[in-house]
Amino acid sequence: MQDENLFKVVVPPNQSRERLDKFLAQFIGSLSRARLQKVISEGLVLVDGTPAKASHIVLPEQKIDVCIPKPKKVDILPENIPLDIVYEDQHLLVVNKAAGMVVHPAFANYTGTLVNALMYYCGDLSSVGGRQRPGIVHRLDKGTSGLMVVAKDDHTHQHLSNQFKEKTTERRYWAVAWHRFNKNQGRVETYLARSPKDRKRITVQPDGKLAITHYTVLEAFRNHTLVELKLETGRTHQIRVHLSYLGHPVFGDHEYGGRTRQLGSLSNLDLQRSTGLLDNMPRQALHARMLGFLHPVKNEHMRFDSSLPEDMQLLLDRLRTEMA
Repeated sequence: MQDENLFKVVVPPNQSRERLDKFLAQFIGSLSRARLQKVISEGLVLVDGTPAKASHIVLPEQKIDVCIPKPKKVDILPENIPLDIVYEDQHLLVVNKAAGMVVHPAFANYTGTLVNALMYYCGDLSSVGGRQRPGIVHRLDKGTSGLMVVAKDDHTHQHLSNQFKEKTTERRYWAVAWHRFNKNQGRVETYLARSPKDRKRITVQPDGKLAITHYTVLEAFRNHTLVELKLETGRTHQIRVHLSYLGHPVFGDHEYGGRTRQLGSLSNLDLQRSTGLLDNMPRQALHARMLGFLHPVKNEHMRFDSSLPEDMQLLLDRLRTEMA
């Protein structure tokens, strides 16, 4: 069995000036730019037979050889990490994931994840998701807090997965977004795919996968809005991309324009206020507030609600004070 993947790329004759790492990200879609940079730094990328740096500017007709080591199998270690358990029975459990916690082990995050905590808490989880994702039916971004359902056995996992696939689950999120909305309700429909220039980012692309989000304005402030979002599909970063697409990125979102990029249009007073708010919100202000599904064994509809975490509640309190 091979311990590595080999890629050979010839730079097109009409290629414009571009860094090596950005250029390769377009051809090796399975790797993030950060992972490519690590491979390059280890001398595993040759340009015309010579190891190159990530900052190397590719030239037309150059021949690039890339050697990607296969990831090592890592045993998941149970870790005594506090969990907020909302519901539990012998088949599944519902957890309120904290912001900042990665859901499952992956490159550069093999410890401190929700899976590590679950392995310590209950041990027995479904195997459908594989060695690295036991029990994980769906995911939330690292910086997003809120409700997730976890399967303890394979039957439960498969049944829940089918509900997510068939869009029969109910999921509602609350987000603090930038600026005021022109309409109190709306529907966003686009096609989403990974950016060819940065594989960690999702962008609106005509050849992507259909993504539909419904939004309702709950409360409007001077320069921000509290919105409820209902997912009709469940694409990666869907809410964050859709709100950014509307011109209302999630407050605090590093990836999709929710931080300093929005400050330029504000008055001096509002600039000072929003900068102070950003200092206390290092992540995107997005929370999975409600989760509903059919219990795979009991055949009962389960519905769970979660109160806002402390950082988002504090943000709303300060926004309301500004309006007083």
